[in-house]
Amino acid sequence: MIFWITTSAIALVIAATLALVLLRSRPAAEPAAAYDLRVYRTQLKDLEADLERGVIAEADAERIRAEVSRRILQADAQLQAARADRGASGRGTLVAAVLLGVALIGGSLMLYRELGAPGYGDLGLAHRIELAEQARTERPGQAEAEESLPASAPVQGLSEEYLALVERLRETVANRPDDIQGHMLLARNEAASGNFTAAYAAQREVIRLKGDNATAADYADMADMMILAAGGYVSPEAETVLRQALARDPNNGPARYYWGLMMAQTGRPDLSFRIWNALLRDSPPDARWIVPVRAQIEDMARRAGVEYTLPPVEATPGPSAADIAAAEEMNPEDRQQMIRGMVQGLSDRLATQGGPPADWARLIGALGVLGETEQARAIHANALQVFDGNADALAAINDAARDAGLLQ
Repeated sequence: MIFWITTSAIALVIAATLALVLLRSRPAAEPAAAYDLRVYRTQLKDLEADLERGVIAEADAERIRAEVSRRILQADAQLQAARADRGASGRGTLVAAVLLGVALIGGSLMLYRELGAPGYGDLGLAHRIELAEQARTERPGQAEAEESLPASAPVQGLSEEYLALVERLRETVANRPDDIQGHMLLARNEAASGNFTAAYAAQREVIRLKGDNATAADYADMADMMILAAGGYVSPEAETVLRQALARDPNNGPARYYWGLMMAQTGRPDLSFRIWNALLRDSPPDARWIVPVRAQIEDMARRAGVEYTLPPVEATPGPSAADIAAAEEMNPEDRQQMIRGMVQGLSDRLATQGGPPADWARLIGALGVLGETEQARAIHANALQVFDGNADALAAINDAARDAGLLQ
C-alpha cells in the first residue's frame, strides 16, 4: 500500500507541475482593442475641451464626435470578442491540464499493473541469492529432464556398417562387464551415434572400473554426456559429476564451462559471468568451449549488470615459414616423419584443448591420407560428439570423413 501511495503522490506532483506550466503559459498582454478604446475616449475628451474654448466649430465637432463614437463601438466589440476568446482558451488550458494529470497518474498505474508486479516484495541481493539457491536445489532431476524431451532424430551420415559395429560392441560389453576398454569405446561411440543416455551409462562404468584412478576428464566426459542427454540442461546429478571433475582438476575447461552454464540456468548470471570470463582468459583460442562461451557471455554480463566488451577472436597458429622451408629440404622419409609428428601434435591438442571444426576436419583428412583409417574413424566419432547440434560443423567434419573414405 505504501508503494501505491508513494507512486501516486509522485505522479500527482509531476502532473501538477506540468499543469501549472500550462496555465501560466497563457498570454498576459491586453488586447489591441483595449488600447484603441482608451485612445478614442481620450479623443472625445479633447474634442469637448476644444469645443468649449471655441477652437472648433459645432458642426465639425458633431461630425468628429460621430466618427470617434463609431470607432469606440467597433473597438469595444473587438475587445469583448478578444475577452471571450481568452476565456475559452483559459478553460481549454484548464481542461488540458486536468486531462494531462489524469492521463499521467492513471496511465502510470495501469502501465505498472501491466508490466510490473503489484504486491511483489522488494528483492534484495541476499534474497535473490537465496531464491537462486532454492531454485538450484529444487530443479528437476536427470531422468525427469530426459523424459520431458521429444524423441531425437538419428545422427545423419552414419553408415550401416558403423551402426552394426556399434551393435556388436554393445553385445561384447554386455558379455564382458569388466572390460574397461570396451566401455570406453562404447561410451564414445554411443555418444557419436546420438545415444547420450547409453553413452553416460557406459562412461559411468568406465569410472567405476577405474576407481580412484578416474581422472577429471573422465568425470567431465560423463557430465558432458549427461547434459547433452538432457538437451543442454545441467541436472543435479550432472552437477555432482561436475563437482568430482573440478575436485580433481579445478582448471578442467569443459567442467568450468558447464559449471558456469549451471549458474546461468539457476539464476546466478553474476557467477556465470565470472566463471566464463576467467575461462575465456585462461583458454587457448581454439579450445572447444570458446565458441559457446563467446556466444553467451555478453548476454550473461548484461544480466549481471556488468559492462563488458567481448575481446576479438585470436587466430589459430599454423606452421611457420621456417617449418615449411625445413620440410622442403627433407628427404621423403624425414618429411613423412615430420608430417606424422605434426598430425600427432594436432591430435594431442584437439584431445586436450579442443579446437574449431576445421581442425578436426583437417586431422581426419590427414589421418586418411596417412592410412590411419581406424584412428581417423575414432577421431570422426569424437568430433561428432563434440559438435553435436552444430549443423555447419558436422557438415564439414562429415565431408572430411567422406573424403577420407570413412563414409559412403
